[in-house]
Amino acid sequence: MTDTSSPAPASSQAYARPERRLLPQPTAESAAFWTGGRDGKLLISHCRGCGHFFHPPGPVCWRCRSTDVGPEPVSGRATVATYTINRQPWIPGYPPPYVVAMVELADEPDVRLITNIVDIPLDEVRVGLEVEVFFEQWPAEPGPDDAPVWLPLFRPATATVGGAR
Repeated sequence: MTDTSSPAPASSQAYARPERRLLPQPTAESAAFWTGGRDGKLLISHCRGCGHFFHPPGPVCWRCRSTDVGPEPVSGRATVATYTINRQPWIPGYPPPYVVAMVELADEPDVRLITNIVDIPLDEVRVGLEVEVFFEQWPAEPGPDDAPVWLPLFRPATATVGGAR
Protein backbone atom coordinates (compact mmCIF):
# COMPACT_ATOMS: atom_id res chain seq x y z
CA MET A 1 0.00 0.00 0.00
CA THR A 2 1.36 3.42 -0.93
CA ASP A 3 0.67 6.33 1.38
CA THR A 4 0.71 9.54 -0.64
CA SER A 5 0.49 11.70 2.47
CA SER A 6 3.71 13.37 3.53
CA PRO A 7 5.62 11.96 6.48
CA ALA A 8 4.73 13.66 9.73
CA PRO A 9 7.38 16.00 11.13
CA ALA A 10 8.31 15.58 14.78
CA SER A 11 6.25 18.58 15.96
CA SER A 12 3.10 18.10 18.01
CA GLN A 13 1.12 20.01 15.33
CA ALA A 14 2.09 17.66 12.49
CA TYR A 15 -0.47 15.34 11.00
CA ALA A 16 -0.24 11.74 12.13
CA ARG A 17 -2.17 9.23 10.07
CA PRO A 18 -4.82 7.59 12.27
CA GLU A 19 -4.83 3.83 12.56
CA ARG A 20 -8.42 3.72 11.31
CA ARG A 21 -10.91 5.76 9.27
CA LEU A 22 -14.49 5.26 8.21
CA LEU A 23 -14.17 4.63 4.48
CA PRO A 24 -16.55 5.36 1.62
CA GLN A 25 -18.15 2.73 -0.54
CA PRO A 26 -17.62 4.16 -4.04
CA THR A 27 -20.46 4.01 -6.56
CA ALA A 28 -20.24 4.19 -10.34
CA GLU A 29 -20.61 7.99 -10.12
CA SER A 30 -18.24 8.54 -7.18
CA ALA A 31 -15.43 6.08 -8.01
CA ALA A 32 -13.32 8.70 -9.84
CA PHE A 33 -13.54 11.07 -6.85
CA TRP A 34 -12.27 8.36 -4.48
CA THR A 35 -9.52 7.05 -6.77
CA GLY A 36 -8.20 10.24 -8.42
CA GLY A 37 -5.68 10.64 -5.63
CA ARG A 38 -3.79 7.67 -7.07
CA ASP A 39 -2.57 10.14 -9.71
CA GLY A 40 -2.52 13.12 -7.34
CA LYS A 41 -5.70 14.59 -8.89
CA LEU A 42 -8.84 15.84 -7.20
CA LEU A 43 -11.51 14.76 -9.68
CA ILE A 44 -14.82 16.62 -9.48
CA SER A 45 -17.88 16.08 -11.68
CA HIS A 46 -18.03 18.60 -14.51
CA CYS A 47 -20.97 19.41 -16.77
CA ARG A 48 -20.05 19.83 -20.41
CA GLY A 49 -23.47 21.40 -21.03
CA CYS A 50 -23.20 24.45 -18.75
CA GLY A 51 -19.50 24.26 -17.86
CA HIS A 52 -19.93 24.07 -14.08
CA PHE A 53 -18.43 21.65 -11.58
CA PHE A 54 -20.68 19.94 -9.02
CA HIS A 55 -20.39 17.65 -6.01
CA PRO A 56 -21.43 15.11 -4.91
CA PRO A 57 -21.00 13.28 -8.20
CA GLY A 58 -24.08 12.14 -10.05
CA PRO A 59 -25.31 11.21 -13.50
CA VAL A 60 -27.03 14.58 -14.13
CA CYS A 61 -26.01 18.22 -13.66
CA TRP A 62 -28.28 19.78 -11.04
CA ARG A 63 -28.04 23.19 -12.73
CA CYS A 64 -28.99 22.45 -16.35
CA ARG A 65 -30.08 18.77 -16.18
CA SER A 66 -27.50 17.75 -18.79
CA THR A 67 -26.35 14.13 -18.71
CA ASP A 68 -23.09 15.09 -20.46
CA VAL A 69 -21.11 15.00 -17.23
CA GLY A 70 -17.88 13.40 -16.07
CA PRO A 71 -14.98 13.75 -13.68
CA GLU A 72 -12.31 16.36 -14.41
CA PRO A 73 -9.32 17.50 -12.37
CA VAL A 74 -9.46 20.75 -10.41
CA SER A 75 -6.60 22.73 -8.87
CA GLY A 76 -6.92 21.16 -5.43
CA ARG A 77 -6.94 24.58 -3.79
CA ALA A 78 -9.78 25.64 -1.52
CA THR A 79 -10.85 27.97 1.27
CA VAL A 80 -12.24 26.92 4.64
CA ALA A 81 -15.94 27.91 4.66
CA THR A 82 -16.74 26.54 8.12
CA TYR A 83 -15.26 24.04 10.55
CA THR A 84 -15.59 22.37 13.89
CA ILE A 85 -13.04 20.79 16.17
CA ASN A 86 -14.13 17.33 17.21
CA ARG A 87 -13.03 16.46 20.72
CA GLN A 88 -15.09 13.27 21.19
CA PRO A 89 -13.65 9.78 20.57
CA TRP A 90 -16.34 8.68 18.09
CA ILE A 91 -14.16 6.43 15.92
CA PRO A 92 -11.94 3.80 17.58
CA GLY A 93 -8.40 4.24 16.28
CA TYR A 94 -9.01 7.88 15.25
CA PRO A 95 -8.16 9.92 18.33
CA PRO A 96 -9.43 13.47 18.84
CA PRO A 97 -9.01 16.34 18.58
CA TYR A 98 -9.31 16.80 14.82
CA VAL A 99 -10.80 19.38 12.47
CA VAL A 100 -13.83 18.58 10.33
CA ALA A 101 -14.31 21.32 7.76
CA MET A 102 -16.34 22.35 4.76
CA VAL A 103 -14.06 23.79 2.09
CA GLU A 104 -15.03 25.76 -1.03
CA LEU A 105 -13.06 24.85 -4.14
CA ALA A 106 -11.11 27.71 -5.70
CA ASP A 107 -12.22 26.50 -9.15
CA GLU A 108 -15.91 26.90 -8.31
CA PRO A 109 -16.69 28.30 -4.84
CA ASP A 110 -20.20 26.84 -4.65
CA VAL A 111 -18.66 23.36 -4.82
CA ARG A 112 -17.97 22.33 -1.25
CA LEU A 113 -16.37 19.25 0.27
CA ILE A 114 -16.44 17.91 3.82
CA THR A 115 -12.91 16.98 4.84
CA ASN A 116 -10.27 17.18 7.55
CA ILE A 117 -7.84 20.08 7.87
CA VAL A 118 -4.44 18.87 9.09
CA ASP A 119 -0.85 20.09 9.63
CA ILE A 120 -1.96 23.22 11.50
CA PRO A 121 -2.39 24.04 15.19
CA LEU A 122 -6.09 23.86 16.09
CA ASP A 123 -6.15 27.48 17.23
CA GLU A 124 -4.89 28.65 13.81
CA VAL A 125 -7.72 27.10 11.78
CA ARG A 126 -10.10 29.83 10.64
CA VAL A 127 -12.81 30.58 8.12
CA GLY A 128 -11.10 31.94 5.00
CA LEU A 129 -7.92 29.88 5.47
CA GLU A 130 -6.47 28.87 2.09
CA VAL A 131 -5.82 25.14 1.91
CA GLU A 132 -4.68 22.55 -0.61
CA VAL A 133 -5.45 18.91 -1.11
CA PHE A 134 -3.28 15.88 -0.53
CA PHE A 135 -4.36 12.25 -0.52
CA GLU A 136 -4.23 9.42 1.96
CA GLN A 137 -4.52 5.92 0.52
CA TRP A 138 -6.52 3.29 2.37
CA PRO A 139 -7.12 -0.34 1.44
CA ALA A 140 -10.59 -1.28 0.37
CA GLU A 141 -13.19 -2.44 2.81
CA PRO A 142 -13.98 -6.08 2.05
CA GLY A 143 -16.57 -6.09 -0.69
CA PRO A 144 -17.26 -6.82 -4.35
CA ASP A 145 -14.80 -4.28 -5.80
CA ASP A 146 -11.98 -4.37 -3.21
CA ALA A 147 -10.33 -1.28 -4.74
CA PRO A 148 -8.32 1.07 -2.52
CA VAL A 149 -9.50 4.64 -1.98
CA TRP A 150 -7.56 7.88 -1.73
CA LEU A 151 -9.16 10.23 0.78
CA PRO A 152 -8.77 13.93 -0.05
CA LEU A 153 -7.50 15.80 3.01
CA PHE A 154 -6.50 19.46 3.16
CA ARG A 155 -3.63 21.37 4.77
CA PRO A 156 -2.62 25.04 4.71
CA ALA A 157 -1.72 26.10 1.19
CA THR A 158 1.86 26.76 0.27
CA ALA A 159 2.80 30.26 -0.83
CA THR A 160 1.26 31.43 -4.10
CA VAL A 161 2.65 33.75 -6.76
CA GLY A 162 3.60 37.05 -5.17
CA GLY A 163 4.33 35.43 -1.79
CA ALA A 164 0.75 35.55 -0.48
CA ARG A 165 -0.48 32.59 1.50
